[in-house]
Amino acid sequence: MRRLIFTRLLKDALLTGWIVLAFATVAAAVITGSKHDLSGKGWGTDEICKFCHIPHNAISVIDGAWKAPLWNHKMTTANFTMYSSPSLKVNPDPQPRSPSKLCLSCHDGVTAIDSYGTRSGTHLMTGSSNLGTDLSDDHPISIPWDHRAATGGNCLGCHVMHGGGELKPDLPLRNGYIECVSCHEPHNKYSFPNMTRYTMAGSALCLKCHGK
Repeated sequence: MRRLIFTRLLKDALLTGWIVLAFATVAAAVITGSKHDLSGKGWGTDEICKFCHIPHNAISVIDGAWKAPLWNHKMTTANFTMYSSPSLKVNPDPQPRSPSKLCLSCHDGVTAIDSYGTRSGTHLMTGSSNLGTDLSDDHPISIPWDHRAATGGNCLGCHVMHGGGELKPDLPLRNGYIECVSCHEPHNKYSFPNMTRYTMAGSALCLKCHGK
């Protein structure tokens, strides 16, 4: 009887292990084949992560203060025209803040996608992914989140009670600011079109903050 119980427990443990491994493999591979997988372009490396990240000799500080996530890509030096509207209750900063500059270091259309490490690239972003330097026709970024203006002081209108200060569902602020990564997840974690953090069906992503 003990041997039978042990055998069943062992089988259950092995099955659980395979399930965990399978999910871990899927989670680790979501960027593979996505728009951010540049490994097959022939641009100096067949590594996926190297275009943005590197484990050693990374750019550790951007704009003199912000610590980048093991950054390995040339930073944009462009001057951007920011979004402006008389209906805004809070205006964006005069220029994109560091977290959004990471994205704009490819999507500005003037900084080469394959400029990483010590490499000077030549391939520029094209098509609808090229946001250019005029951001006046795009959703405002680097804009401080004013809780009182947006929610009338109702914290739970935007925050999960024990969610570490992140907007729900998983719409993170960066030092209190809405940035590109507040709506987009660059590693394709959620597998939505355009790497959004939530579905755009029925404007669901927009309605997480707007129309409160």
